[in-house]
Amino acid sequence: MKITAFKLYRVEPRWLFLKVETDEGIVGWGEPIVEGRAGTVQACVRELSDYLIGQSPLRIEDHWQTLYRGGFYRGGPILTSAISGIEQALWDIAGKYYNMPVYQMLGGAARDKVRVYSWIGGDRPRDVAAAAKEKVEAGYTAVKMNATEEMNYIDSHAKVEAVVDRIAAVREAVGKDVGIGIDFHGRVHKAMAKVLAKELEPYRPMFLEEPVLPENNEALREIARHTTIPIATGERQYTRWGFKQLLMDGCVDIIQPDLSHAGGILEVKKIAAMAEAFDVAVAPHCPLGPIALASSLQVDACTPNAIIQEQSLGIHYNQGSDLLDYLLDPSVFTYKDGYVEIPRGPGLGIEINEEKVEEAARRGHNWKNPVWRHEDGSVAEW
Repeated sequence: MKITAFKLYRVEPRWLFLKVETDEGIVGWGEPIVEGRAGTVQACVRELSDYLIGQSPLRIEDHWQTLYRGGFYRGGPILTSAISGIEQALWDIAGKYYNMPVYQMLGGAARDKVRVYSWIGGDRPRDVAAAAKEKVEAGYTAVKMNATEEMNYIDSHAKVEAVVDRIAAVREAVGKDVGIGIDFHGRVHKAMAKVLAKELEPYRPMFLEEPVLPENNEALREIARHTTIPIATGERQYTRWGFKQLLMDGCVDIIQPDLSHAGGILEVKKIAAMAEAFDVAVAPHCPLGPIALASSLQVDACTPNAIIQEQSLGIHYNQGSDLLDYLLDPSVFTYKDGYVEIPRGPGLGIEINEEKVEEAARRGHNWKNPVWRHEDGSVAEW
């Protein structure tokens, strides 16, 4: 069996899908994307595809090593996201070839279902208490929300109180047993992150996500001294080498590698095994499309320290299309009592509606994240 073609589809709301074709008629799907840089990743996939045309799709480890190490310059979000989507598609082909789900090829199931959480509140969090209550009534046992809008290096007590009031309202609305993930989104700097962590502790969040930007991860040690809330980060870390120092520093409780950014299915499985050795949990990042989610669930299925899965159904980014729109059988992602069943079909366990994908690709998209500014006109973190 040989790879014959790579086909890329830029589809709403902000995704890039890849179909890898073979001479035996088996196709695999991947999701190589950096949100807001779809065209750049698209060009990278095309460049990498030159090596893979005519090759066996089943030599996944060797292809990953070649694509990552074959160039003198390596790593970073564009290259590793391109490799991630290609690698997902190769696993999808392998699973269909051997007629088994990917997780079965990675050691078999460690669980029967995976806990999921739902986003609430949007980029500038609002109406969060009502939204959280609605999600819990729909069966979710955990929600996640952005903590704040723009926040400067040193900011006002009013902004801190606004964050605390929102979280307090959510806790009151959902009760003491529902998980509340609070995403700082890298918007908060070290000084204010310490203040917020201390102030939010009475509301017992499930975790604080990206309390500081990943390039400032050394600050996590000091933030950890100010709170007992679990600290989560990792969506902007790439490959095992990106997580190595983070785990060695011992300040993070949950890592959040993204299956479409960190290097793909097997690479995240390796990252999760590293984390397990440091007694750290895994909660894969996935505000993306159905292929990225299916890939995440394959890793969750066979990873003992995976605790919860992000998913994008109804997320504020999904304008124009949503998570289930490109699937022939949306029931594969049915959420019940806060969990989703492990996909049992071969490969990634999903079937893509190619007609819908082609139609959406004709429209395309040019999604970009907003650029925020502080009151004085200086650039703020989004």
